[in-house]
Amino acid sequence: MSHDLIRQRFAALRAEGKRHKDAAEALGISEGEAIAAHAGAHEQALRATPLHGPWLELLQALELCGPVLALTRNTSTVHEKTGVYRNLSGGAQMGLALGEEIDLRLFFSRWHAGFFVSEAAANAQQPASLSLQFFDASGVAVHKIFARDATDRDTFESVAQAHSDAQQAVAFAPAEPKAAPRPDGEIDRAALAEAWGGMTDTHQFFGLLNKFEVERQQSFRLTEGGFTKRASRLAVRELLNEASFSGTPIMVFVGSPGCIQIHTGPVVRIEPMEMRGMQWLNVLDPGFNLHLREDLIDSVWIVEKPTSDGVVTSVEAFDHEGGLMAMFFGARKPGQPEREDWRALVRTLSGLEATA
Repeated sequence: MSHDLIRQRFAALRAEGKRHKDAAEALGISEGEAIAAHAGAHEQALRATPLHGPWLELLQALELCGPVLALTRNTSTVHEKTGVYRNLSGGAQMGLALGEEIDLRLFFSRWHAGFFVSEAAANAQQPASLSLQFFDASGVAVHKIFARDATDRDTFESVAQAHSDAQQAVAFAPAEPKAAPRPDGEIDRAALAEAWGGMTDTHQFFGLLNKFEVERQQSFRLTEGGFTKRASRLAVRELLNEASFSGTPIMVFVGSPGCIQIHTGPVVRIEPMEMRGMQWLNVLDPGFNLHLREDLIDSVWIVEKPTSDGVVTSVEAFDHEGGLMAMFFGARKPGQPEREDWRALVRTLSGLEATA
C-alpha cells in the first residue's frame, strides 16, 4: 500500500473516531508504519517528523516543558500519567525516570524509531495535538508523550526540532513469532521453588525466569500453592474498588515492549464502562488514568516474592494470549516492608473463587 493511500484511509478512519492503533490495525499495518507514512510533504491533518536519539537526552530535555502526559500501553491496557519528566538517568540501552509523577523503566534497546507528531484538531479553533511517539522494530508503540494545556508548547516543539531528522527513512519489519514455552515436564520444579525461596530482591525474579528458561505465567503454575495462587478474573475490579474505598495506596505497573510505566499512590474514581462491545475498567483520577480491557482478562495470580525487606505480594493479570496486562503492588520503597493494609486487601482477593 502506498504512503498516499495509507494517509487517505487513515484519515477516514480517524474521522470515524478510531484511535491511531485501531486505525492502523484496520488497515492491516502496524501503528508505526501508519505514522511513518505521514512523514514528508502532504496535505493530511496528521504530520510526522522522524526523530533521532540519544533517546535519554531527548527525554531529559522535556523537563523544561513542564507537565506533559506520558502514555504506555500494551494490547489490552493503557497507563497515562501527567507530570514532569525529572530525574532521568541511564545510557544507550536502558534508563530510568524517577520523578514524583513520571516513573518509568526504559529499555532503549527496543526503541527502533521515534516521531514528532502534529495532528490538526477537527475543530479549527482548537490547537493541534502535539506528541512524541516511539516504536519498536515491528512498529508497536513503546511510549508516547503528549503536550497538555499546562505544557510549554514552544519548548516542546523546540525539543522535537533539536532531535528531528526529516530525511531519515524509517522501516519496520513483522515481529518474529513468539516462542512457545518449554513443556512443564522439562522444568525442574524443585530447583525453581528453591531458587524462588532464596530471592532477596524482586528484581531477581527476571534472572530466575531466564535461568530456568520458564515463562512467567508458567512459573506461577509450577509453584502454585507455594508462592502463587489463582484469583478470580474479577479480582482486578475488586482490588481497585477496595483500594478506592479504603484509601490504600497502590502501585500500578503497565508495560510495553520498551517501557514499564508506574503509578504510585491512591486510586479514587473507578469506572467500569462498556463501549462498542468492549468492557473497560477505568481509573479516572487527576494525573492518573488507567484503561484496562476487563473482558480480555484470562487469569489473575497472587504472587509472593521473598526479599530482604520481607515478602512482597503482587496481583498480576494476563490476557487470553498470555500477555501480562498489569501488575499491582502495595505502595512501598526499597528498604521498607510491605504495607499491612495492602496484605489485608490481597487476602480478600485470595478468597474469591478462581476461574478455571
